[in-house]
Amino acid sequence: MNRDEKVSVVEEFSDKFAKAKIAIITDYRGLSVSDFEELRISLRQCGSEIRVGKNTLMKRAVAGTSFEGLVDFFKGSTALTISYDDPVGPAKVLSEYIDKHEQLEIKGAVFEGKLLSKEDLTALSKLPAKDVLLATLLSGMQAVPTNFVRVLNAIPQKMVYLLQAVKDQKEQ
Repeated sequence: MNRDEKVSVVEEFSDKFAKAKIAIITDYRGLSVSDFEELRISLRQCGSEIRVGKNTLMKRAVAGTSFEGLVDFFKGSTALTISYDDPVGPAKVLSEYIDKHEQLEIKGAVFEGKLLSKEDLTALSKLPAKDVLLATLLSGMQAVPTNFVRVLNAIPQKMVYLLQAVKDQKEQ
């Protein structure tokens, strides 16, 4: 790899880090090519990508970004998973994949400038997806005015029932 190619790789990774919400470093040693491709497809479906690159080049790309905490993890066989939108998606995919393939190991992660441990990433993977959280929030917000309207509607409704009961009593 000549110098120009290295510069372009560093620039490419720097752009990815500038746009990313979460970056997860994994050790993929022992995975077959077909297993790694299966992981790549699963991550792509959740809006993430996984890339393998030279550790020295990735260290240079991380310098000066909020992902600088990852520098210590760029050793050995390193795969970088980046997500630009939903941080829960890649964490879920990687956690599920590790359950099936024990060769894959999470080294570390950074989410919005904060270094995450393996336990933090596992806890993040147990969260519901962004769409589910938004739907839950929306239903909670919608419940308040709906219940308020029901309470306001109950007062005249009870008055009508009272008048109907008085009418029925006088007719008898």
